[in-house]
Amino acid sequence: MRHVSIIGIGAGDPEQVTVQAIRAMNAVDVFFVISKGGDTDDLVALRREILQRYVEGDGYRTVEVVDPPRARSADAHRAVVDDWRQRRADQWERLIGDELADGQRGAFLVWGDPAIYDSTLGVIDDVLARGNVAFEHDVIPGISSVQDLAARHRIGLNQVGGTIRITPGRRLAEQFADGEDVVVMLDAKLAFARIDDPDAEIYWGAYIGSPDQILISGRLADVKDEIVRVRAQARERKGWIFDTYLVRRPAGG
Repeated sequence: MRHVSIIGIGAGDPEQVTVQAIRAMNAVDVFFVISKGGDTDDLVALRREILQRYVEGDGYRTVEVVDPPRARSADAHRAVVDDWRQRRADQWERLIGDELADGQRGAFLVWGDPAIYDSTLGVIDDVLARGNVAFEHDVIPGISSVQDLAARHRIGLNQVGGTIRITPGRRLAEQFADGEDVVVMLDAKLAFARIDDPDAEIYWGAYIGSPDQILISGRLADVKDEIVRVRAQARERKGWIFDTYLVRRPAGG
């Protein structure tokens, strides 16, 4: 039987890789490296650095593939995501079937934690549901950008007795209106800039855990223009950006 491990490798700092993840990586025969192509090649390089640092010997190989392109449409978001996931499943089904022999173990190295706003587990489920390639799989959790954001800003994610929501940017307005603290991921539209609340605070971070890390925090009304400017400059410089942030009202606000 083939086996596939989905391994969380942290938010960007190689030292966030857990002992459990290191143990799992040292049992892998084939690492499937999913590249976004173009300007994000440094993400592939960081995966390779992690393998060189933590995997003993050279008894493994890597197979690099370019991720299928994903359309961007706010009007048909679910349909676009479903189409992209199916094309990913087509690709991964071939990878697992062609590159893993019976009894071998393959692995996908996932940024952050595979359970938080990542499609890897869903695509693996889609491949299994087709029934064309048989394999077992396991999941190794990782340190997410959400956890690392709080650590870098030296804050707790929750206020006393409070709740936290994790949401994509397109749902920030409605979630924040409910009066809860909101962690935002996947916000290409800068939803925080449209929050008009004099009491709101923001804790923002980009490239968290990496040498390019940027952190900004403060009253949202005071720092949102700075975040917009700094974010645009960083994206122009690197060609891509991963950012995460927390928006909250102070306790009693």
